[in-house]
Amino acid sequence: MKAPEAEALCFDMDGVIVDSMPWHVKAWQEAFREFGLQVPEETLYLHEGAIEAETACKIFEDQGVSPTKELFQKVLALQRRIFNLKYCRLVRPFPEVPDILAELKRQGKRLALVTSSHQEILQEILPKDLLLLFQFVLTGDQVQRRKPHPEPYLRAVEGLKVPVDRALAVENAPAGIKAAKGAGLFCIALTTTLPPEHLREADLILPKHHDLYRLFKENGYANGSTTLFF
Repeated sequence: MKAPEAEALCFDMDGVIVDSMPWHVKAWQEAFREFGLQVPEETLYLHEGAIEAETACKIFEDQGVSPTKELFQKVLALQRRIFNLKYCRLVRPFPEVPDILAELKRQGKRLALVTSSHQEILQEILPKDLLLLFQFVLTGDQVQRRKPHPEPYLRAVEGLKVPVDRALAVENAPAGIKAAKGAGLFCIALTTTLPPEHLREADLILPKHHDLYRLFKENGYANGSTTLFF
C-alpha cells in the first residue's frame, strides 16, 4: 500500500500534540467515583475523544448503572471542573512536537489541529507559539458531530483547501482513527496512550514521536508494503 504525497497534515491534540491524556483520565476517574463508579483507565483511553451521552452508554452499563443524559452531563461537568482546577496546568507538549511542526512548516506543508476538546480547554493547555503554526484549528464545540464521525476531518481538509487524498491525519485513539478513515484520509497512529492492537484501523502505526519526526525529516519512510513520501 502506498500513501499519497501529502500537502497537508491534520493532527489530533490530546495524546498527539500535548501529553494530556493521563490527566484527563485521572479527572474522569475522579468524577465517576463521585457517582460511585469505578471506571478502569483502559476503558477511558479507548473512549478518548468520544465520551458523550450517546457513545458512553457501555461505561455506565458495565458499572451496573442505567445511563441517562442528565447523569452523563453531571459527570461531564464535574470532570471538566476537576481537570481545570487540578490538572490543566500540568499538561505539556510532547518534547518532539515543536521540531516536528517546524520541520513540516519548513517543507511548506499546511497544518490543521483537529480536536474533540472544547475551545476553552485548547486555550488553556496549548502554548500560543504552537497554536500559531496551524493554519486551521477545529475544536469539538465547533462541529455538530464529533469523532468518530468524519465531520471534523472533512471540515479540516476543506479549511486547508486541499483534496482529501492529499492530506494525512495523525491520531492516537480508535475514535480519531475512525473519523480520519471515514473522511478518506491516510492515518498514522502513535502508541502514546494505547498499544498497537487497539489502533489497527490506522494505515501506519508508529511507537514514538521520534519515529514521526524521522519520518518527516528523512523525506520518506518504508515499512513492509507501506511507503510514505513527503
